[in-house]
Amino acid sequence: MNTSLSWIKAYVPDLDVTAQEYMDAMTLSGSKVEGFEKLDADLDKIVIGQITKIDKHPDADKLVVCQVNIGTNEEIQIVTGASNVREGQKVPVVLDGGRVAGGHDGKKTPGGIKIKKGKLRGVPSNGMMCSIEELGSTTDMYPEAPEEGIYIFGEDAVVGESAITALGLDDVVFEYEITSNRVDCFGVLGLAREAAATFGKEFKPPIVTATGNQEDVNDYIKVTVKDADLCPRYCARVVKNIKIAPSPQWMQRRLAAQGIRPINNIVDITNYVMEEYGQPMHAYDLDTIAGKEIVVRRAAKDEKFVTLDGQERTMDESVLMICDGEKAVGIAGIMGGENSMITDNVQTMLFEAACFDGTNIRLSSKKIGLRTDASGKFEKGLDPNNAIDAINRACQLIEELGAGEVVGGVVDAYGKVKEGRRVAFDAQKVNQLLGTEIDKETMIGYFKKIDLDYDFDKEEVIVPSWRQDLECLADLAEEVARFYGYDNIPTSLPSGEATTGKLSFKLRVEALARDTAEFCGFSQGMTYSFESPKVFDKLLIPEGSELRKTVVISNPLGEDFSIMRTISLNGMLTSLSTNFNRRNKNVRLYELGNIYLPKQIPVTELPEERMQFTLGMYGEGDFYTMKGVVEEFFDKAGLHGKESYDPQAGKPFLHPGRQANVIYEGKIVGYLGEIHPQVADNYEIKDRVYVAVIDMPEITALASFDRKYQGIAKFPAVNRDISMVMPKHILVGEVEKIFDAKGGQYLEGYELFDLYEGAQIKSGYKSVAYSLTFRAQDKTLEEADYTPAMNKILKALEELGIELRK
Repeated sequence: MNTSLSWIKAYVPDLDVTAQEYMDAMTLSGSKVEGFEKLDADLDKIVIGQITKIDKHPDADKLVVCQVNIGTNEEIQIVTGASNVREGQKVPVVLDGGRVAGGHDGKKTPGGIKIKKGKLRGVPSNGMMCSIEELGSTTDMYPEAPEEGIYIFGEDAVVGESAITALGLDDVVFEYEITSNRVDCFGVLGLAREAAATFGKEFKPPIVTATGNQEDVNDYIKVTVKDADLCPRYCARVVKNIKIAPSPQWMQRRLAAQGIRPINNIVDITNYVMEEYGQPMHAYDLDTIAGKEIVVRRAAKDEKFVTLDGQERTMDESVLMICDGEKAVGIAGIMGGENSMITDNVQTMLFEAACFDGTNIRLSSKKIGLRTDASGKFEKGLDPNNAIDAINRACQLIEELGAGEVVGGVVDAYGKVKEGRRVAFDAQKVNQLLGTEIDKETMIGYFKKIDLDYDFDKEEVIVPSWRQDLECLADLAEEVARFYGYDNIPTSLPSGEATTGKLSFKLRVEALARDTAEFCGFSQGMTYSFESPKVFDKLLIPEGSELRKTVVISNPLGEDFSIMRTISLNGMLTSLSTNFNRRNKNVRLYELGNIYLPKQIPVTELPEERMQFTLGMYGEGDFYTMKGVVEEFFDKAGLHGKESYDPQAGKPFLHPGRQANVIYEGKIVGYLGEIHPQVADNYEIKDRVYVAVIDMPEITALASFDRKYQGIAKFPAVNRDISMVMPKHILVGEVEKIFDAKGGQYLEGYELFDLYEGAQIKSGYKSVAYSLTFRAQDKTLEEADYTPAMNKILKALEELGIELRK
């Protein structure tokens, strides 16, 4: 849908906005503007001039030298090769430094063509006289323009004034994307109403006055609608004594801006009203209507019909036809017939304005392979009440333009009258929907701007029939939102029982576990929750262990699937065993799955389900590799460096000297270690196997996704190395606790870089070396800044029985 700004301003006279302001505001209020084109974008310094004298060019037979008055008695000399110029003519003149849109061939040049004074064959020329093509248009849109040569203005043109304005090229054409539920906006009047409401201006539609002589239209034509389900309304009026002539320039200019070629006053009026009201119309030569009767019926099977474009088309019973007493004269809502077309010899004309079923028009148009501007509007489902206004407007224009004599009365075949509707209104609910606090009176004011009445007694909005899209309170809320301003609605969370569209915190932590494992080279596995009671023996779990208290399945598939697992290792070790026996090297697997811990035996209520993050691997890597994966996960989950490890885990299925409970803030949150060799043998794995099991409910309670950004340090760091000899029973974790406690405010971090046990160290001892990093955020450290902290660290280490290597 296109409209020109000048046509909109005809009904909103106080509208004073730029093209960009109009596009932005209309889009925000719901009438989406795809873009706009300024018709004079490439035109500049073009005025109406009058040729006062023409002389032959002294050195060119096809050129003439014109003296042109450009206003205020100022004349300029222009050399031209146009053959249609005469003395006294008024023509468009581009002055020195001005621009035209394109060449005489009608092709536009981006940015236009700049005109400069110069000489043609030795004679000075100070401008250029223009053809309509050079002004960026065509003779199709300006039928009064000559096919070749300079455009000639009428006698009423004022010399010196803007030629761009006189030609209607000082206009902007907007392209809209109108949704199919807003059929009222498929006409200029509907968009003008929206513009008036958007900018808070008064909407002044054309006043349609009564037309017609003292005769009765029923004496001229009879209308019978046989298929009222496909044609709810058919209006007809008659005009006699037709005078075919060009339509006035204002009408031609408005149609041209819409991309419609002006033809003559009768055709232009039907096109004009279609664009103005969004109601297609059609005109027939009444003298070709047999029996002076119109019959609206379905086509016969394989009925042939020749349309206005000269093509013969084949119909079926689903296509609606407009017929006279003997034959078809048009395809309803799509195109008229060649046998009733308006010619220059027409004397009496029948005007048709009807409403057809939109679905039928769409299907019929597709079936016969013909889509027109009219069918494009009808298929949206027009308001039948609009038909009578449109046909009366057309007859008014007929009389105003002197195109004929309108016969009194109208034939109106209207079955069930379509009424407007009432929609219950509740301002509080509208505010709840929008998250706003708009008062009721303001909302009602928005409704009145778009011609919606309000019944204060019943608290109902009275919706006219042409607003087919307003059916419930939510639709009214949308009207409030678009005129209040979508950009003014505050951001708020939706209320209700539905969840907001994102993962829960628990699932986010689990997703983080997956990402961390996969980043570290682990592949996801899934194992059964049903297990065999023999699993506990394979895992060396002693009799009487709490892990042997299981939920027994009442109808198991067999003994191997008869209990719910209380430990996640069996599935992991079974998967690793399968990979090992298929000679897969360096296997790393992880699983997120539940274990099921009964609250009492025998089971009287649902067991506790706890999600376990289980990791298992063999091949490359060792205990410390697995420990690193666990710490990586903790770090990503916001548990920064506070975990500790207790080697006295007491897990019978883990190697006695290579296992540890993972402790965080005093709670055991998991365990890790090397699988006991006997357990590995039970699962037929002839390699060292390392596992880690993290209890996800504990981690979820401790996790945090809050992150605080810390910029890159501006000042250099100071590194100090400590090499120690300590008894083997002292864990490096105890050393790191001393670093944390005694390191002071400048200790940035520490790193274990050497661990040695061997002949050069006395029996029962080990050598450990750390690198400590000190840094300040606001200055370069001096030795006096970190030496006290180093002294405290060394003293604490000595108290623990640790010797420094000299």
